[in-house]
Amino acid sequence: MSDTAADPRYATRPPKRPLRLSWGDERIRNIVYQIVVVGAVLSVFYWLWSNTVHNLEVRRIASGWGFLQREAGLPIAESVIEYDPSMTYYRALLVGVLNTLKVAIVGIILATILGTILGVLRLSKNWLVARIVGAYVEIVRDLPLLLQLLFWYALLQALPGPRQALNPATGVFLSNRGLKLPWFDWQEAHTWALITCLAGVALTYFFRRAARAKQMQDGQPRKVWPFALGTILAAPLAVWAMMGAPFTPDIPFLRGFNFQGGLNISPEFFALLLGLVLYTAGFIAEIVRAGILAVHSGQWEAAQALGLPRGRVMNLVVLPQAMRVIIPPMTSQFLNITKNSSLAVAIGYQDIVSIANTTLNQTGQAIEGIAIIMLVYLTISLSISLFMNWYNARIALVER
Repeated sequence: MSDTAADPRYATRPPKRPLRLSWGDERIRNIVYQIVVVGAVLSVFYWLWSNTVHNLEVRRIASGWGFLQREAGLPIAESVIEYDPSMTYYRALLVGVLNTLKVAIVGIILATILGTILGVLRLSKNWLVARIVGAYVEIVRDLPLLLQLLFWYALLQALPGPRQALNPATGVFLSNRGLKLPWFDWQEAHTWALITCLAGVALTYFFRRAARAKQMQDGQPRKVWPFALGTILAAPLAVWAMMGAPFTPDIPFLRGFNFQGGLNISPEFFALLLGLVLYTAGFIAEIVRAGILAVHSGQWEAAQALGLPRGRVMNLVVLPQAMRVIIPPMTSQFLNITKNSSLAVAIGYQDIVSIANTTLNQTGQAIEGIAIIMLVYLTISLSISLFMNWYNARIALVER
């Protein structure tokens, strides 16, 4: 028999059976089942919609989004953008969204850093360090997050007042009014310097890619750090200097019964951030530990045989391979930080859930209020998932 006849790729495909309008035909049954399922789902949605509309009419509750342009009269203690109660509900809800993003972004960054450090330390050869970190991980993961948030908030409220505030460093004060830190007066020169720095980071990234591509062609390594130093550090400093080099330190000081100046971190935000970071870092530590243990021991031995110290082995050999195991479950923890931030309402931090709840209580627009909350969290969660999936695909091994 010839090779062509034996190769299944060249085998003759069986002819397709004609579609018969009979219940005995499996394809007809599948089509009918799908039509029934889709019809049932659409019927449920129609019943929910009609029932909602009927109940709103009976209770004379107006629906629509016109309330967003009405004056809110809603006081908000802290906001990223300018706000006062005379502004609209739209502005108030925007403040809530930004407050949620603020705690989510800062929480993700700090929890990732702390969790990675704890995950590495749990594998330490020092018995005491490994056991202390292990005890921390087990304790924070077994206690409910809401209980931890209430604990930290109660602890901050139990601190002394501003006149007896703890002063661990110059310009740093910790009291029941929150944490006060030194800051500086942000001006236009700082904004342009920051934009220049971000542009420098982007240019350095593309320059590094081009340098690696050329190295793959001719085998000659090219230094990236001089270019990075010029674009990320020297160029922003030059822009800052050309615009007058303004720098006015803003050191907090006690005046009357409260502090003036500096950067203020409210007790509500501080307690929420502290609880979210410490809680999520315990889960991230276990993810990092599992990712490191997933790297074959031969990688350690090969790197150590080259004379690399343990720290360099971890940074250059182990962690880059462990990232392929770490990233997928890490995505879930980033989503958890974002969604768990909704517990802020329990300690008085005004995020999107708190402000939307107050809005729907004042306006009676319950459906619209809940829809806004769902849309905000859905958008943030999908954005995080898309970014992490892109990064996971980027660091994946390319098989040949």
